[in-house]
Amino acid sequence: MEDAVRSNMTEFWKEHSREATVQEMMLDSHAVELTQQELPEILSMLPSLTGCRVLELGAGIGRYTSHLLKQANHVTAVDFMESFVEKNKQDNGHHKNVTFVQADVTKLEFPPNSIDFIFSNWLLMYLSDKELKLLLTEMLRWLRPGGSLFFRESCNYRSGDCKREFNPTCYRTEAQYNHLITSVQMEDENERFGFDIVLRKRVRTYIEVKKNPNQICWLLEKVARSSDTKETFSNFQMFLDNKQYTRRGILRYEKMFGSGYVSTGGPNTTKEFVDLLNLQPGQKVLDVGCGIGGGDFYMAKTFGVEVLGMDLSENMVDIAMERALSEKLPSVEFEVADATKRTFPEGSFDVIYSRDTILHIADKLALFKCFHSWLKPGGQLLISDYCCGEKPWTPQFEAYVKQRGYILYTPSQYGKFIQDAGFCNVEANDRTAQFIQVIKEELQRADEIKSEFIEEFSEEDYSAIVNGWREKLERSKSGDQRWGLFHARRN
Repeated sequence: MEDAVRSNMTEFWKEHSREATVQEMMLDSHAVELTQQELPEILSMLPSLTGCRVLELGAGIGRYTSHLLKQANHVTAVDFMESFVEKNKQDNGHHKNVTFVQADVTKLEFPPNSIDFIFSNWLLMYLSDKELKLLLTEMLRWLRPGGSLFFRESCNYRSGDCKREFNPTCYRTEAQYNHLITSVQMEDENERFGFDIVLRKRVRTYIEVKKNPNQICWLLEKVARSSDTKETFSNFQMFLDNKQYTRRGILRYEKMFGSGYVSTGGPNTTKEFVDLLNLQPGQKVLDVGCGIGGGDFYMAKTFGVEVLGMDLSENMVDIAMERALSEKLPSVEFEVADATKRTFPEGSFDVIYSRDTILHIADKLALFKCFHSWLKPGGQLLISDYCCGEKPWTPQFEAYVKQRGYILYTPSQYGKFIQDAGFCNVEANDRTAQFIQVIKEELQRADEIKSEFIEEFSEEDYSAIVNGWREKLERSKSGDQRWGLFHARRN
């Protein structure tokens, strides 16, 4: 079956590669115009490739090869169509740091740990699930620990002027790609490795130009997996999406906090805190831990700013994207991303905003140094987050923090991290009294909508949220749990 599909694919591409043009390669008569817009967008998602050994799979005529060569120490450009390889050689063969290979990607061989970065654009959709899983496993083997894989695919959508009829089953959904990614593992000298998702994002150019939201990019990192066989989830992201932030769990939070919100105070605290920023039209805002996007839509609609919302939870971002369709705000984008591994050019944003998210992150100083770099001179940082009182804590609070995997500091310690990262005018405010008042108000609202909530969800869901709030009240009143608000600027 796979041999027949591959034969049909070869014949198809022979027919559509005679001139080796970008229009043929992309199967789109508007390919030149699309490339001008999408190429810088795709490149902006890549990590620094300085000094890297890069493998480009499905390189085609070299649309991306020339750009990868500008940074990388060496690029191996692979494609299975001879005419495309020859065109790439013609345009990029003068570079001394490139090797061209004509081959079927399912038959490639490279030494283990020999590659720093793998780039693939519109290739994996041509492989069967079996072929793709084998290739992902091989790529995991070829990459060094900490190395990255970037790929972009059409998800469950036929784009372009020509229909690719030789293997229509290969148009997968995002969920199917995510499942394949998380299922791939390999052993290397008694150590187990897998992929973590650093970034998953839609290609904005295709949304704006073609009304096609199904062009998706992934950036993955090769990471070591715990050898503890009792571990239920392979990484923190899977824990969040399967335990703390299931889709049902998110929607029940929203029912309590207000439409679009899953954090303390909902729209009221959002308005209060955002007003501190004096946002101006056209400014760029990064929301770290955006949840389901309520704050991002508020900032864009009220102040005319551009917002990029990122969250590690795929469930959160999926719901945010659903809401974005009805909001019709092109100035708001969302991505699944790990803030500790994401990169942006220096001075990319006017504001970095985060609500009750960084409690999950261990090395806060390193993250704040990244924030400092990503902000423009004079840019602002605004964070609300869970904090703690001075130790010793009560045993109950110790158990709570351990169970949630939180990394907490006192408000003053938290503010010191921000200052040490290079920020000035640091304001570290203990807002625990406000936190307590907000929880009391939310408990009152919960009582008012109890019947409606139980009808929509269940009595068990209602009790889980209400009991959780009551426990927060006790922890806050005892002095163990604190809530901090932090505002600072980059010089």
